[in-house]
Amino acid sequence: MDNQLYEKLGKYHYNCETCPTRCDGKSKEQYLFENDSRLSEKYEQALIRHINRHNRYFAQKSTTSGYPDLELYHPNNPDTGAVTGFIEVKVQQRTFMSVRSSLPNGDLYASETVALNLSDLLRYFEVKNTTNLPLYIVWALLNRPCVLGKSNFRLFYQEIDVLQVIYDKYLNKRRFRRKSGLGDIVDGEHKGVVVNYHFSLAELIPGLPFDLPEAG
Repeated sequence: MDNQLYEKLGKYHYNCETCPTRCDGKSKEQYLFENDSRLSEKYEQALIRHINRHNRYFAQKSTTSGYPDLELYHPNNPDTGAVTGFIEVKVQQRTFMSVRSSLPNGDLYASETVALNLSDLLRYFEVKNTTNLPLYIVWALLNRPCVLGKSNFRLFYQEIDVLQVIYDKYLNKRRFRRKSGLGDIVDGEHKGVVVNYHFSLAELIPGLPFDLPEAG
């Protein structure tokens, strides 16, 4: 779909009322945690391959419970244990169409909104305070043609300290709890994310952190 058909009102703010491919704002209450988890793993592995192929850093899955998805090392000494920084990978498939009514004081529009598990966000604040190492959240944005244009996905990132400044500014104004639904329960355990914190694409940076080349 040609991007010019979307009525642009701001940097990543498009008019959903005139959208030719309007997102479905009705919750199907089928969140399918296992499907989401597999998709996230796919993007994590693709990002690891991308980083290691360019040889600026060596990336691997994190070895510490509760830490972000990826650990980065300098390529010449990956075995020394000297972690250079962290990347958490989030895949954003769904569009929060009711964000204006659900979070009226959050200064967000549907086309620009991305989400992060609130408990993860708070934990990464602590990880940054503990390690004092660069920690970035990378969102892989899918299924939003007004922003994507002809691309299948786009990557956006931000350092956790910047996200904390935004969090401290808005606090609960950007926090949303959804109802539990089909797929949240896996083997008798509730694993689906029900409390999210939201950010604007305009608060993020296109591409990848650590001066890494864009992944396409």
